[in-house]
Amino acid sequence: MIEPVSVSHHIQKYIIDVLMYTQIARFRDLRPPKTDTNLFSYHLGTLVKSGMVTKVDGGYSLCLAGLSYVDRVSTEKKAIRTQPKIITMLLIQNGDGDILLQRRQKQPYINAWTLPYGKLHIDDPTVMSAAKREAKEKLELVEQKMRHVGDCYIRVTMDDEVLSTTLAHVFKFNRDAIQTSADIMWVRPHKLHEYTLAPAVEEIVSRGFFNDPFFFEEFDATWSL
Repeated sequence: MIEPVSVSHHIQKYIIDVLMYTQIARFRDLRPPKTDTNLFSYHLGTLVKSGMVTKVDGGYSLCLAGLSYVDRVSTEKKAIRTQPKIITMLLIQNGDGDILLQRRQKQPYINAWTLPYGKLHIDDPTVMSAAKREAKEKLELVEQKMRHVGDCYIRVTMDDEVLSTTLAHVFKFNRDAIQTSADIMWVRPHKLHEYTLAPAVEEIVSRGFFNDPFFFEEFDATWSL
């Protein structure tokens, strides 16, 4: 089990923030503005020694402990959550039966394709309202009608260590008028395996096609860099 790591110094937080949204960053891109080089090097070295960051070809990247940290940490407050994440996940099909995928913009699983999703907020009055909020924020769909079709517990390991644990409330609906882009696309269900997918995406799509009134599934997945 990965021991919880706390990142408290503002320089180290800045480094982690940069690496949260990219796979590799150069030394100069990790350095906060107006920060002494020696001081910055010390804190970067501290993150490397702690196993959060590793030096790779082209710069630096998060390693297992760092990926696990950014999955658990609150993006705004940088406070560690010891419980699994709780999210709403949208399983959307168009009239041709295609599935909507969205590219992940942050670690872990950066650049992998996933179903549109978002964390529940403490002020969401219901799980359904949280799903509708995500549909509006991510896809500009206002008061989209949808159905809560199932729950999934997704446990991901990397090098035999737990990387992330997530409880996903899955909501399903059909919609054609969604603006696509380089980060949002429709994919034929039988071609999902051709893409780099976030853990359990293909399994959740397949399970959603059973059209049960409600389902619950648990998925164990592995991830590698």
